[in-house]
Amino acid sequence: MKKNNVVRELEKAKIDFKTLTYEVDENDLSAIALSLKTGIFIGQIFKTLILFTDKKELLVACIQGDGELDLKNLAKLAGCKKVEMLEVKELFDNTGYVRGGCSPIGIKKRHRTFIDASANNFEKIYVSAGVRGMQIEINPQTLIKYLGMEVSNLQIDNL
Repeated sequence: MKKNNVVRELEKAKIDFKTLTYEVDENDLSAIALSLKTGIFIGQIFKTLILFTDKKELLVACIQGDGELDLKNLAKLAGCKKVEMLEVKELFDNTGYVRGGCSPIGIKKRHRTFIDASANNFEKIYVSAGVRGMQIEINPQTLIKYLGMEVSNLQIDNL
């Protein structure tokens, strides 16, 4: 297993997880591409989004790979007027991660972190391992407890 900060942090905390590596297409870093390459159900892949509040605080949100974040609802949950996505050029300086390899685990500094309630529908979910081409398979309750994640409906309902 390739060791990086995410793997080391989970091992140090004695958390049960597995890693999954896959071939990266630099032209398509989407969760949908990951699902197609690995055969993992897209609903079990949780992408990590980093946002700024109107108070200039960072928030972390994890939603299903094919989901769309409800910005207004997240702002309400976070107790602020507005949230907006962090620009890609600011991602590394604020998290230590690059686009396509952003994990809720091992960010430079812990921030308030949210996860969509749909994570509770699965025994295992997948989040980035902090590098492109590697995912962490983990029990969602374990991840929620470890990171102190707030669980809520974060996605826009497309039905």
